[in-house]
Amino acid sequence: MQAPVIDDELWALIEPLLQKPKRRHNERRGRPRVSDRAALNGVLFVLRTGMRWNHLPSALGFGSGATCWRRLDAWQKAGGWNRLHALLLDKLRESGELDLSYAAVDSSSVRAVGGGRKTGPNQTDRARPGSKHHILVDANGVPVSVILTGANRHDVTQLLSLADAIPPIRGTRGRPLRKPKVIYGDRGYDSDAHRQRLRDRGIRPVIARRRTEHGSGLGKFRCVVERTHSWLHNFRRLRIRFDRRSEIHDELQQQPDSG
Repeated sequence: MQAPVIDDELWALIEPLLQKPKRRHNERRGRPRVSDRAALNGVLFVLRTGMRWNHLPSALGFGSGATCWRRLDAWQKAGGWNRLHALLLDKLRESGELDLSYAAVDSSSVRAVGGGRKTGPNQTDRARPGSKHHILVDANGVPVSVILTGANRHDVTQLLSLADAIPPIRGTRGRPLRKPKVIYGDRGYDSDAHRQRLRDRGIRPVIARRRTEHGSGLGKFRCVVERTHSWLHNFRRLRIRFDRRSEIHDELQQQPDSG
């Protein structure tokens, strides 16, 4: 498998947002510091393959798995990925590639091999420990907000949180975008109380109702979020949760795709 490479254009966006290293007292002693760009490529390699951190091949130039994990941990604590996600959304809106005329919500459950916080019995996997990815995407399938919970949390419990987690999206003149005009959801989000709360936020809910015939026609709008889940699960570390720390797994969902 070819090692992932962050291209120059994407790296120019990422680099200013990463935590700067502390200056060592004597730069000449010890091994040379692995560059942030090489460490990030190592993180992406683990994300794609799902391998253990300590199995990361040093011959590819990423440094050790421990180095990549520590760098990811430091970036997560500094909030770098949230800033990068907001910046990329701004760039997409600036180029006309973000469409919040409507949004779609859905969730997918993954097995949590190592357990940890934000796990729960997964009823679709014989009650084994699992987590659930809740995602809100724009009309093109761009992830706008993401929430991680235990696999036993019902989809509707995260509907309002997904809407409220949308960052202010700039990129053009005028007020930043903060909400879609419409949100589409399947029967898992059927709740009149939640519909009303979305309306109170100025969002029109279009949500299928339980105990009604199929064929509502919502599939052509909801297919974009199902496709996004499929894309994300091409990364084995997202398809199976190996990290016990929920914040590390959560941050891996926001890693930039190098192509």
